[in-house]
Amino acid sequence: MSFLDEELQTRLLKIDEQGLLRRLYPAGKAGAGFIRTGGKVCLNLASNDYLGLSSDPELVTSFYRRKEADNLLDWFGPGAASSRLMTGNHPLYRMLEQRLSDLYGQKSALVFNSGYQLNVGILPALAGKKDLILADRLCHASLIDGMRLSRAASIRFPHLDYDRLESLLAAKRRDFRHVFIVTESVFSMDGDLADLGVLAALKNQHQAVLYVDDAHGVGICGQTGLGVGEEQGVLDEVDLLVGTFGKAWGGQGAFLISSPVIRDYLINTARSFIFTTGLPPVSLSWLLFVADLLAGMEEKRKHVRGLAKWLRRELRNCTLAPSGSSNIIPVMLGDADKALKAADFLRSRGFWVNAVRPPTVPPKTARLRISLTASMARDDLALLPGLISSSVL
Repeated sequence: MSFLDEELQTRLLKIDEQGLLRRLYPAGKAGAGFIRTGGKVCLNLASNDYLGLSSDPELVTSFYRRKEADNLLDWFGPGAASSRLMTGNHPLYRMLEQRLSDLYGQKSALVFNSGYQLNVGILPALAGKKDLILADRLCHASLIDGMRLSRAASIRFPHLDYDRLESLLAAKRRDFRHVFIVTESVFSMDGDLADLGVLAALKNQHQAVLYVDDAHGVGICGQTGLGVGEEQGVLDEVDLLVGTFGKAWGGQGAFLISSPVIRDYLINTARSFIFTTGLPPVSLSWLLFVADLLAGMEEKRKHVRGLAKWLRRELRNCTLAPSGSSNIIPVMLGDADKALKAADFLRSRGFWVNAVRPPTVPPKTARLRISLTASMARDDLALLPGLISSSVL
């Protein structure tokens, strides 16, 4: 082993001793809502495929039925082979971005390769030394990294504490050129929701810019699946609206809804957009396919809401107290080792549940994270509350 290997091995041992070591598990689909890993089939309670689209055999078969000899490369090609600013800007991008623009009320859309690339690119491009970023303390790591890469001053206010946010705006707004208010819509580890109406009012009062990462809301929230902004009636108030294709859309990539000026500026300045190969045509083709279906999937959204309401009630009946109000249901355990043992127990009983530990979540807030999707039925989950209760005793 090299000196570097030896040092890193020592660090890994310390991480393992703290119950925080992460491992990769091979996992393949085993029917809608299930995965196969280690020779065992489990109900997949760690998936973000909220509408079950990527694991729907009929839907995927319908998509590939459109493949023919004359559209094989244009619509189903495996790679773009270039950045969008070179020759990777396939015509499907224009079609997809126009479709998104139509869905979100004629605002402009810009597609990125992933939500992470989008979030680490936007704030460094838009926020400079004369600006301030005020972000919810529990924002996703990609937003935190974007803040760090920017040259702006930044403050992370206590989670959902809008009184504190308001006091920060009142005290500091006059000292900065622009202030960006940054939040998730559905917080990915806690399952609770931002109040976008309150944030929009504060934005307007203090002439700030509202940046909402709606990754866990797009597709699954709102009457037509446009996300929490639609559900709370404030879509037009969000200046920078981020959605992902990698969750409820069942695909790959992410998008920004903004003004045309912001879109054009980011094409010229967002490094994570400029210096990366474009998405393959087959991915764009799938997203166009899904875009025409999302509005009609309210029954799937209603089904997931019903499952979440039922499971929270059953967990409370087992003396557990799940937080949040979305289809993401955390069961707080505090201790990382306790969370790992509980997850292992549940997996041995056929429920694939992840133990979420620091640094993904704050110290002493390790938890089981349950993610419900439209592929599941209540019967699939019937044993889960009792097993969770048994696992944490």
